[in-house]
Amino acid sequence: MSSPLADRIRPETLDDIVGQQHLLAPGRALRNIIESGNIPNLIFYGPSGIGKTTVARIIAQKTNKRLFRLNATTSGIADIKDMVAEVGTLAAPNGILLYLDEIQYFNKKQQQSLLEYLESGDITMIASTTENPYFYVYNAVISRCTVFEFKSVSSEDIALAVRRAFRILSEEHAVTYEPEEGVTLAIARAAGGDVRKAVNAVELCAMAAGAAEAGSAVPITLDTVEQITSRSAMRYDRAGDDHYDIVSAYQKSMRGSDPDAAVHYLARLLDAGDLASAIRRLLVCACEDVGLAYPQIIPVVKAACDIALQVGLPEAEIPLADAVILVATSPKSNSGNNAIKAAMADLQAGNSGPIPRQLQNKHFDGEDQENPGQFYIYPHDYPNHWTYQQYLPDAIKDAHYYAFGENKNEQAAKAYWDKIKGNK
Repeated sequence: MSSPLADRIRPETLDDIVGQQHLLAPGRALRNIIESGNIPNLIFYGPSGIGKTTVARIIAQKTNKRLFRLNATTSGIADIKDMVAEVGTLAAPNGILLYLDEIQYFNKKQQQSLLEYLESGDITMIASTTENPYFYVYNAVISRCTVFEFKSVSSEDIALAVRRAFRILSEEHAVTYEPEEGVTLAIARAAGGDVRKAVNAVELCAMAAGAAEAGSAVPITLDTVEQITSRSAMRYDRAGDDHYDIVSAYQKSMRGSDPDAAVHYLARLLDAGDLASAIRRLLVCACEDVGLAYPQIIPVVKAACDIALQVGLPEAEIPLADAVILVATSPKSNSGNNAIKAAMADLQAGNSGPIPRQLQNKHFDGEDQENPGQFYIYPHDYPNHWTYQQYLPDAIKDAHYYAFGENKNEQAAKAYWDKIKGNK
């Protein structure tokens, strides 16, 4: 048997899949969609080894479309053209179902080449990605798809897959593998939410146990598990926290000004090799949570992140630790974040209007213009480089989105402008 155990025992039905009950439990939206047989374009997003490919295969079995499987890491425009050539032919009378793995590795041109066929329904796409599709998949593709987020599987659910794997291996090898107490849970925890990793660890444990006569009992010890999964155990959280819990705790610790906790969660991310998440959340926190209390921090943190990307792991941990501690120990202000959210809320509520004439780019005044001229007032022509004029549209001319924070930096700016503007 040359294929890995994880492939040999891949679930054949939705009920056999461990985890993902927020998507696949009876009555949940994705399960209802799959069981209806009327499959729309889908994007499955989440870490590796948690069932995205398995669900896609189960969907493929339920359709009567011509199935194509492409991996974006090895496929290109030529493969897309070969697939498109079968649209409308006898080879694909009911259309094509494309399973596209790692869609984030397709460039814009490759993704756009699918748009026409996704729109017409000639091709139904199920794409998977380990990266956030809203960052890596083009908006035109996302707008034609429904995104479902798959999550890391809990240790308790992975333990079910581990027991099943030992049972199937026992049948294949005609022996009885007997994991000692604690083995199943140790494998499940060491997998860090990755079912495939856990099942592969089971296979390695069976190999490490050595050959045995048919019908005999083969013990699987904790010592064997620790030897096989020692590095895996370090790469993931033993308490079962999934990726999203870690990045959430990481950002909240920086926001809460706890440098020790922030560095701890940074270490978890870097030990798992997740440099991208560590950098993305750090940049967001510098802007969202420190912001105008210490605006100089933004280019400082950006420079540290650039250095981390340039040197790579493991050395990247040094500039990132510096930046994380700086963010955690800096004064905090979310006034900028509050201002843009308030402005966006107004805009989405329809509170807007024409741009005031004095702020528009210069236009020709038509014959119907009763008061021709732009009347823009140039602030630099006035004392302190400021004079009053209306900048917001008439409909919201009295709106206020920004409120100065209580920190020293913003209060200094407030005092300056109160003096200049006379509290207008």
